[in-house]
Amino acid sequence: MGNRNKDLEDSEDFNSGIERYERRENYNNRTMRAVAKSYAQIIQLLEEDPTRQGVLNTPKRAAKAMQFLTHGYDMDPSKLLKSAMFEEDHKHMVIVKDIEIYSMCEHHMLPFFGKAHIAYIPNGWIVGLSKIPRVADAFARRLQVQERLTDQIRDCIQDTLNPLGVAVVIEAQHMCMQIRGVQKQNSVTTTSSFTGEFEKDPTRKEFISLISTNLH
Repeated sequence: MGNRNKDLEDSEDFNSGIERYERRENYNNRTMRAVAKSYAQIIQLLEEDPTRQGVLNTPKRAAKAMQFLTHGYDMDPSKLLKSAMFEEDHKHMVIVKDIEIYSMCEHHMLPFFGKAHIAYIPNGWIVGLSKIPRVADAFARRLQVQERLTDQIRDCIQDTLNPLGVAVVIEAQHMCMQIRGVQKQNSVTTTSSFTGEFEKDPTRKEFISLISTNLH
């Protein structure tokens, strides 16, 4: 499904050293037309007038939105990590917490969103800190379930950096639970996944304590 969408591309301001995202509106037009056609049929099947002004351009907009929300299929998370690996003799926990996560439930194609907390213990290599949230995004921007998303982030960091251990915790709210089905608006789903040193109780407890503490 390569090169369907390149909405987000890295750019750096080398004068200030501030890394930022630059929004680019690049879509695969063939995919967009095909998906838009399907959305037009869905609108009609729902007994709405697809020619009404308010929804006339909705199929195209929805097709673009869906490409953006699933652009993680075009990203190689391992390659993202390898692009910023540095040799370093640091063997203590590195945590990036409160990473915003937005994904699409593959069962109902409704959003789920929340925060990811990711840690690793280096084993000769560290990685640029911005790459950890990018890995989370690369897996989140797909049709997903939270359980698989948690494991994929863990496995990618473990397999690429070969650290002494990886820990991933995701807390998310699921629209498929909030606005349909059981309709429980305040429910939060937490998933966790650990490797190596984080499977040991003291290390895991330290990680949970640190992500639960407001140190700002």
